[in-house]
Amino acid sequence: MRILFADDDRELCRAARTLLEHEGYAVETVYNGSDALEMAETGSFDGIILDWMMPEMSGISVLDELRRNGITTPCLMLTARTEVEDRVAGLDTGADDYLSKPFNTTELLARLRAIIRRHEVYAPETVCFGDLTLNKGTMDLHCREASVRLGNKAFRLIEMLMENPHRVFTVDQLINHAWGWDNETEMNLLWVTISQLRKKLAELGTKAEINAVRGVGYSLEEGHSTDDS
Repeated sequence: MRILFADDDRELCRAARTLLEHEGYAVETVYNGSDALEMAETGSFDGIILDWMMPEMSGISVLDELRRNGITTPCLMLTARTEVEDRVAGLDTGADDYLSKPFNTTELLARLRAIIRRHEVYAPETVCFGDLTLNKGTMDLHCREASVRLGNKAFRLIEMLMENPHRVFTVDQLINHAWGWDNETEMNLLWVTISQLRKKLAELGTKAEINAVRGVGYSLEEGHSTDDS
């Protein structure tokens, strides 16, 4: 499997290459955002590990451009940023997971395996509920003539809800599906993403609503009023 590792810290890149090659990966390293974008667009990779802060072009800008161009290679964001708002921005841009610096190498490998595994079982198709259609290949959500592009985590949440309408999913089930890691301290990320999804649904003018079942979780319904969480 081929991995692109992008970070302006050359010592870190050398250490990461050694680690990943020891695990059987073929590794390409670049040291700025422009090279990362060019390499990711022209090369065939199974995963990308991308630092947020790089010269010439930030990691989040690189990721945004890749997703806009339809490149769905799974991406793990590395960053020293710890604010929730920064995490949300990275995840909504299309990151598959997020790892704070400094990181444990065992956790890095585990998260990399997880995002690649999820991508391998991904089968592009469409799923419908009521007047909504979700294109799983482009992450576009359609309602009649209107459409919106979803961030990675919002996409994974609405995908789960649309494939199981009227079913109430617990907070833990939703977090595990979208983020792949069960951490109670990250619950506020789910709330933020659900709020953003509700705004997207309102923009589309759909009858579908994400209902909060107090003390339980969330479900996707058609034309029902929500019980605010």
